[in-house]
Amino acid sequence: MKLKLRLATRNDLAAVQEIICAAYTPYIVGIGREPGPMRDDYRALIARDQVYVAEYNGVVQGILVLTPQDDAMLLDNVAVAPGAQGLGLGRRLLEFAERAAIEARYSAIKLYTNEAMTKNIALYTRIGYAETYRIEENGLRRVYMLKSLGNI
Repeated sequence: MKLKLRLATRNDLAAVQEIICAAYTPYIVGIGREPGPMRDDYRALIARDQVYVAEYNGVVQGILVLTPQDDAMLLDNVAVAPGAQGLGLGRRLLEFAERAAIEARYSAIKLYTNEAMTKNIALYTRIGYAETYRIEENGLRRVYMLKSLGNI
């Protein structure tokens, strides 16, 4: 597998938006509206160097959005193109996010997901995230989770 993880550029915008649409559209029915990531401004996020892409054999197949915050790195979004799921790209993006948080001297990484995305919650729990709280924000029921990265 030829995988390259790198910062997204403005030339990646269309691929990023396509992956987001494909990855999150199936959740619209269960949530009752577009999930939060479908409403984000990826042009602005790319300009702020917060979006990373996973190129698999030269094609952008995954995205990661990291947002530095005061208390922890926020893993704001991770998505893999449906045709590339099962290749380990999601796992590699999550590992990259944790390394980036450690390199930025954070002792924890956090994320949130919609409570309807029960498979995601189960996955995050398996890899060491613990639920911290649930809240309704922007009309979406979110589950916040945190993973300790050890002492920095």
